[in-house]
Amino acid sequence: MTSSELWTRATADRYDAEEVQMSSAAVLEPTLAFLAELAGDGPALEFAIGTGRVGVPLRERGVPLVGIELSEHMAAVLRHKVDGHTLPVVIGDMATTVVPGEFTLVYLVYNTITNLLTQDEQVECFRNAARHLAPGGRFVIELGVPPLRFLPPGQVAVPFDVSEQHLGFDTFDLVEQILVSHHFTRDGDGSDDDGRYRRSKSRHRYAWPAELDLMARIAGLELERRVADWDGSPFTQDSAKHVSVWRKPA
Repeated sequence: MTSSELWTRATADRYDAEEVQMSSAAVLEPTLAFLAELAGDGPALEFAIGTGRVGVPLRERGVPLVGIELSEHMAAVLRHKVDGHTLPVVIGDMATTVVPGEFTLVYLVYNTITNLLTQDEQVECFRNAARHLAPGGRFVIELGVPPLRFLPPGQVAVPFDVSEQHLGFDTFDLVEQILVSHHFTRDGDGSDDDGRYRRSKSRHRYAWPAELDLMARIAGLELERRVADWDGSPFTQDSAKHVSVWRKPA
């Protein structure tokens, strides 16, 4: 059993509409170019493929792709975009689910490893990636750097979005490394001023880059590269996120 929270049908149905910016060409183009280059001529496996925001256009670029997704509702939205022969999706969790074949690339985008709420499960996710990789293959994770530098003594919340349509902030349990993302999303187009917002929240286990490197070593993977974003910009102490690449020795 996985500790991940299961995304509902209502969440799946509105997911794409709420992630328009993350589906824009400005975001997707460097992401797809990065992943396609690493996949090369081989097949790729996406953990937590969701509604196919990345997987569908990557498949359209000619990369053979298989997905694993815990939520049947998210997978159902993806299935409206592409058939199961073109892009197979297996329902299951990313820490233990095994699909047939060997892959040159396994990847996890948009902070999704934090959906696994224990360190043990995150370690198993790395092991599962290594299990699926061909020798010389790569495991890629996109993950935010925990914003704890923004927490002065006594403060437990950090805002990450303040806009007309959405208010978002994270609260932190520093002992268990659990953050809760709180969302207040305005329904409709925002043209009225009735102040009605829909509230939602989700739990995540945050992890530091060095912690992920140790998980990779446990799984037999070696850090090959770490950059600040899909465009390859350098990762520094001020980077808000990282894209990390680990390699399975040939």
